[in-house]
Amino acid sequence: MKVFFNNSNLDPEISCNKVFPVDRAIAATQAPARAVLELLLGGDLTDEEKANGFTTSINPDVKIQKLTIENGIAKVDFSEELEKAVGGSCRVSAIRAQIIETLKQFPTVKDVVISINGRVEDILQP
Repeated sequence: MKVFFNNSNLDPEISCNKVFPVDRAIAATQAPARAVLELLLGGDLTDEEKANGFTTSINPDVKIQKLTIENGIAKVDFSEELEKAVGGSCRVSAIRAQIIETLKQFPTVKDVVISINGRVEDILQP
C-alpha cells in the first residue's frame, strides 16, 4: 500500500498540493482503506524517509470517526484535531492532498469527501 506525504526534496518549490508515495505493508484486512489511512494519520516516517525530505502536514492525534466508500466516493469524517491550529492555504492544500491521494490509490475510490464532526462546508479553511 502507499501512504502519501509531502517531500521538500522532491518538491523544492513546495507546491502545497504535491504529495509523494511511501510504501507500507498492512496486514490482510476487510478494511484496507481505513488501515492505510490510519498509517497516514500516524505519520510514522523512518529516519531515512525523514532524511530524504518526507514530512506530514497532518496534526498528531487525528482520529477517523467514520469511513464509507459507496459509488466511487470515499466519505471520511475526522475528529476536530484535523483542523486544529491549521493556518495558511498551503498547509490546508497539503493536508487535503495527503488524504485524497492516499484514498484514491484504491480502484473503488474516484472522489473523496472530507468532513470533521459531520461538517463539510467550513472545514480546513486557510
